Amino acid sequence: GTPLNLSVSDHGRSDSLLLSWDEPEEGAEGYLLTLSSLESDTPLQSGSVGPNITSFWFHELTPGMHYEIEVTATLACMETTSQTVTAQTSPSPVCNLSLSSAGSSSMLRASWAHARGQRDGYHLALYHSDSQTLVRNASIPPNTSTFLFDGLLAGSEYALKVSTVAGSSQASTSIHQWTAPFIPTQLRLSPGSSTSLIASWVGAAGAAWLHLVLHNLLTQTVTTTLSARRGLTSYTFQHLHPGTQYHLGMSATAGPYAVVGPNATAWTYPLSPGNVTLSSAEEQSSLQARWSTPAGERDFYLVTLQEGENSAPTRNISVDGDNSHVTFHGLSPGKRYFVQVTAVAGPYQASARSTAAWTQPLAPSGVSLSSQGRPYSLLASWEEAMGEGYMLALSPVDHPVKNSSLLQGVTSFTYEGLRPGTLYAFEVSTVAGPYTSSPRRITNWTYPLPLEQLTLSNQGHSTSLQASWRAAPAGSTGYTATLWETKSQERVRNVTMGNNWTNVTFEDLVPGRQYTLEMATVAGSYRSPVRTATDWTYPLAPAGVTLTNTRRPLGLSAFWDKAAGDVDQFQLQLYSKSHPAQRNISVEPNTHNFTFLGLSPGIQYFLKVTTLAGPYRSSSHFATEWTYPLSLANVSVQPGQRPQELHVSWVESGGGRDHLVQLSVAESLSIIRNVSVPRGVTQLHLEGLVPGSRYRVEIISQAGPHRTSSQTAIGYTVPLPPLALSVSPVSTGWALAVHW
Repeated sequence: GTPLNLSVSDHGRSDSLLLSWDEPEEGAEGYLLTLSSLESDTPLQSGSVGPNITSFWFHELTPGMHYEIEVTATLACMETTSQTVTAQTSPSPVCNLSLSSAGSSSMLRASWAHARGQRDGYHLALYHSDSQTLVRNASIPPNTSTFLFDGLLAGSEYALKVSTVAGSSQASTSIHQWTAPFIPTQLRLSPGSSTSLIASWVGAAGAAWLHLVLHNLLTQTVTTTLSARRGLTSYTFQHLHPGTQYHLGMSATAGPYAVVGPNATAWTYPLSPGNVTLSSAEEQSSLQARWSTPAGERDFYLVTLQEGENSAPTRNISVDGDNSHVTFHGLSPGKRYFVQVTAVAGPYQASARSTAAWTQPLAPSGVSLSSQGRPYSLLASWEEAMGEGYMLALSPVDHPVKNSSLLQGVTSFTYEGLRPGTLYAFEVSTVAGPYTSSPRRITNWTYPLPLEQLTLSNQGHSTSLQASWRAAPAGSTGYTATLWETKSQERVRNVTMGNNWTNVTFEDLVPGRQYTLEMATVAGSYRSPVRTATDWTYPLAPAGVTLTNTRRPLGLSAFWDKAAGDVDQFQLQLYSKSHPAQRNISVEPNTHNFTFLGLSPGIQYFLKVTTLAGPYRSSSHFATEWTYPLSLANVSVQPGQRPQELHVSWVESGGGRDHLVQLSVAESLSIIRNVSVPRGVTQLHLEGLVPGSRYRVEIISQAGPHRTSSQTAIGYTVPLPPLALSVSPVSTGWALAVHW
């Protein structure tokens, strides 16, 4: 027979086959198709098609199975020609493919459910996702449903492609998965400087990402968070606090896996203290070390004290890291000591350079100061004390006049040419090295001088006076003061004060009253001649000051209340900002009101009332009021140039702030327009009115809260002429009709 050129294709479908053939040259009346299993030779499907059809689909086939297809063509001459072809359907991909590490860092297990149909086997290809390289290639029997990949890289992503193989056809399914990360080891954290820490570790290739979190353990805050890709083996943390303990935590992640890794703790180096000083403390045989606190933190300071530069430590003291000083007690007098201050943070230390100081020597005992019966000399004496010598000083209080240095062994000294009336202090100290002991001190008095530059001043206060003076030139035991009322000579107060006073304040006095002060200097049992000073307390300002309009254009009345205290007189000052002239009136202290006449109308006035007591004065706040304005004169209303306008004019009479022009319809007297014009304007054009109407105009002058009305003026607007005038004859013949 004629060859049919059979061809078979599945077109990507695993349960169907498409059979195609060529039509014989002599044509065919139809085709009979039979599909059989190649293994059993059992017919499974058959079909027939008519002429001119050259393809046929077989459906519902088993994937991956071998088939034999026979096509028989019935030719026009009733003969037949047959041809057979074999084919295999495409396999189906596996189902439920999974790839799991089960927490392993080097193995992945693949599993799946068998695909429907037949297959020759499976082909597995494992790729490394980052490098896209083929890691493992395996072909396995058709009944196998699991496979284990080992020897893989930790913390890496892999892609698995599983292909079902049937003949030359394949059906593939892919899946991605990560191996578990491998935790880095040998994490170390060590200081690089006072503000940096260096972290290092081993095994950084076992995770896709490394996460480092640095905590400040003092503040319990996260200082730095770092995420780094695979391969980083060290990192330096900068800008940290000196002498501070930090905790570093590390974790590793790879895909869905996150594993907490090692941690480490370390301190940054502390900074050494600065400006270390060693000086004498307040207590005898004590030294105080001081230093400035450096930046950052520290656990504590170690303070070491040595007696002599090369001797063994005498004291070791630990103090809190927030401290900046320490005092050493019970030291030997007159000795030189060295101190060193070290900042300690964890296992690290930072020391400042040592510094030295001497302890104070002991002062002499048995010190005495006597005149020996002579008025112009004093004899000082004392008992011998350990040291290199003595330092003597004789002075009026706070005013040294003579210093002397004596060698060891001398125990007395006589001072000549002293001033009478002066408190003298004698001091003697023992000298040892660069330091001098705390002095032994004794005093004695000569007759006092009177105080100088005594003043008494109210300093602007109404119930107090302050006395001040220059301190006695050689000091004193103190001062006595008596305050009197000058006019009544009544004693107000007695005060006794110490010698360090140079002023005193007398409170709760009467305002505006004159007082006299008597003062004397006291020195021991002696009293100086009396000095006096006088002054007034400051008067109180009047209260309740008001200024009232008398409803007369030219008058204003002032009222005020007398404040507590004394008053010599009241002074009234009335002025206006618009007039340069002002009025000044003085009235007796019992007067509490006054009327100013002859003022200008419509003007704002200001009043200030001042209390006078002696040379002082106290003024009230300003009170203000306006005088009533005068009404405007010659108000006239004239028609404007147009029928809708009126022209209003007037003559100003003086005073006032502005004017209010009120327009109303004359018949109803209801105000239809208010126009405000400033002072100085004497005319106004009103527009938009009704032609031929009667209007009433009244002008109100305003001055502050006061108003004064003018006389009323009446005016008319010009009427409009009639419109559309026409004339026509009437039918009677003897009349004309006029229309408008």
